[in-house]
Amino acid sequence: MGFGKWVAGGLGWAFGGPIGAVLGFALGSMFESMNQGEYEQRGSGPYTQPRSRPSSTRSGDFGAALLVLSTAVMKANGKIKKSELDYVKDYYVRQFGEQKAKEYILALRELLKQEIPLRQVCLQIASFMPHPMRLQLMHYLFGIARADGHVDLNEVNVVQTIANYLNISQKDFDSIKAMFFKDPSNAYKVLEVNEQATNEEIKKAYRKMAIKYHPDKVSALGEEFQKAAKEKFQKVQEAYDTIRKERGMN
Repeated sequence: MGFGKWVAGGLGWAFGGPIGAVLGFALGSMFESMNQGEYEQRGSGPYTQPRSRPSSTRSGDFGAALLVLSTAVMKANGKIKKSELDYVKDYYVRQFGEQKAKEYILALRELLKQEIPLRQVCLQIASFMPHPMRLQLMHYLFGIARADGHVDLNEVNVVQTIANYLNISQKDFDSIKAMFFKDPSNAYKVLEVNEQATNEEIKKAYRKMAIKYHPDKVSALGEEFQKAAKEKFQKVQEAYDTIRKERGMN
């Protein structure tokens, strides 16, 4: 195993915590591979110098955290699927452009060879990423899990573990999960109420969820993140409309 990997990994732990270590190791491996001609080196890479205590979450921070967590979900069922790789690639192309997406995917391929210290990584994310952005992470991870048209139980378990480490409540987790599964009771789960809730309780829950998942909550991350948030916001609207029509609510 090459010396460059360990140097990059050590610098990551010193300056960027668990995420910096994992990414540093991957980038060190990429550097060695480039020297051996395996990769063509392009640009300066998708990452800036890690920071030990970020004061705010930027688009790049979110993208780096997402890249590490994506590997855990993709490896959950023991097989890396092309549909999942395509899903991740498409996301990064939309968010960062073709060139940066290529660099992220190269890093992803190296990360997939590693064991991810999931708990440490998640605790670091939870320490600097606001709650609405963590919810957006969960939505994206379920998107990866469903990329092949089926959400495997092992994938659900990994996403649940990530949610626990990120201090995502069970209600929030069930709400987002319900957006990806077809079930008559899912509309209630999305709104985080049970089927015995009164009409007034449902209206109150809808207003609360509409505020929680409003796209403005992630406006600092840029247009692509807002687009993803709008899709989640639409799921809340659809769930409310389903219940309202079913009950004949005004």
